[in-house]
Amino acid sequence: MMKKFMATLTAVAMLLSLAACSPGADSSSPSSPSSTTTETSSGTSTETQLPTKDRAGNDIVVPEKVTAIVSLAPSVTQLLSDLGVADKIIGVDTQSPMYSNQLKEDLPQFDMMNIDAETLIALKPDIVFVSGISYVGSTDPLKSVRDAGICVVDIPSSTSLEGVQLDNQFIGDCVGKSEEVRKINDNMQATIDEISAIGKTITDKKTVLFEIAPSPSIYSFGKGTFLHEMLEVIGAENVLADQESWVAVSEESAIAANPDVILTNVNYTADPVGEAKAAEGWSEVNAVKNDQIFQIDNAASSLPNHHVVDALIQMAIAVYPDEYAAYAK
Repeated sequence: MMKKFMATLTAVAMLLSLAACSPGADSSSPSSPSSTTTETSSGTSTETQLPTKDRAGNDIVVPEKVTAIVSLAPSVTQLLSDLGVADKIIGVDTQSPMYSNQLKEDLPQFDMMNIDAETLIALKPDIVFVSGISYVGSTDPLKSVRDAGICVVDIPSSTSLEGVQLDNQFIGDCVGKSEEVRKINDNMQATIDEISAIGKTITDKKTVLFEIAPSPSIYSFGKGTFLHEMLEVIGAENVLADQESWVAVSEESAIAANPDVILTNVNYTADPVGEAKAAEGWSEVNAVKNDQIFQIDNAASSLPNHHVVDALIQMAIAVYPDEYAAYAK
């Protein structure tokens, strides 16, 4: 099941990048808010900002009180769980249960790429969170859900760390957790700033190939992705910096790039690091010769939410163990 899912994710990663560029707001632009007054647990009143556009720029009307949520994006489900509202989730995509242990048992599950709109409508959610994966194709699979008066919010895959934080804030604003998300984002930015400060001092930069899918059918990324930005933050150079977005890479060109370090977040083979070391034709690549191939947590490096900083730290330690020794545990 996991292998099939990861293969599917690899296949649609490029489509996700297209979804991020879909008509509507830039994923690094904040959503326009409206105000509503809510009462806190202590009985005091506070002004909450309700977005009036989703992250794709579509007009939305978010209910003032959200008690029933359907999340069709694992990154959203994970953040909602961390915000303490997992108990309000009444339906998820088929992969979300792998990323949250706080979900209710036997929740209805939906295929992100083939959503059963009729079943979804029957759940009567207050809000439905979806990602770019659900919009692959020429038709809107959720039009009938919107027509039923249900608030559907689209969160395309962000291409930058700033965009990820804006996504976080948008989700928190929708579910009445604005302050909690601000704290999460503040902690996220503090880690990025700390790592970046060290990265800027590194002058002998190592070149890195980050494998999302392994040899011989290599899949990786160039500029215009949050993972590329993360390599820059730690002070490394992406061997595919001349490429744009998510890219398929020929084995010949990957070998010719001769990366100093190979990172992989592949988690659907028995031994991704060992297999990379033993790949035929790679013996003279610097990363292989010098035993510089490292595993990066798949979820932290794949799901665009606050947990990307966990992957950022792992990447920093792997590529520059001495410079980032203070982060090693």
